[in-house]
Amino acid sequence: MELIELNKRLDFATNEKLTKKTDGYSELIQELGKRELNDNIKESINTETGNVNAFPGSEKDFAKILTKSQNTILKLIEKELKLVVKNHYRNLWLPLGMSAFGIPMGVAFGTALGNLAFLGLGLPIGMGIGIAVGTVMDSKAAKEGRQLDIDLTA
Repeated sequence: MELIELNKRLDFATNEKLTKKTDGYSELIQELGKRELNDNIKESINTETGNVNAFPGSEKDFAKILTKSQNTILKLIEKELKLVVKNHYRNLWLPLGMSAFGIPMGVAFGTALGNLAFLGLGLPIGMGIGIAVGTVMDSKAAKEGRQLDIDLTA
């Protein structure tokens, strides 16, 4: 079973942002086509792509369904195959580091120095911790061959 490609929508070609999203979706499908996937996962991906291809709505609605479908595919392959895109863990851990490490550190600095204006001091520290943890996890995924050669942060 082969993966269905995303149809080019010529009526949306003038929208640069939407063109980037459709190109990213197409790259994801092409990258997944290079991998060994079982038939259930291929069927789920083809269903999502078929829904996007058949969508008749406006540009705004098309962008929403495209993003939703792409996120569904990414969650499926992460859950079932442990495959992730480049910088996935970095993007996941950056806000986690800020909230889980940065805010408590900021509160600790603020109370220790007697001025809660220093609360913001912990946020960049937490951000650095989150980026470091995420980058280590991304490099580990790359070494194990679990990282797709695509970056969808745009």
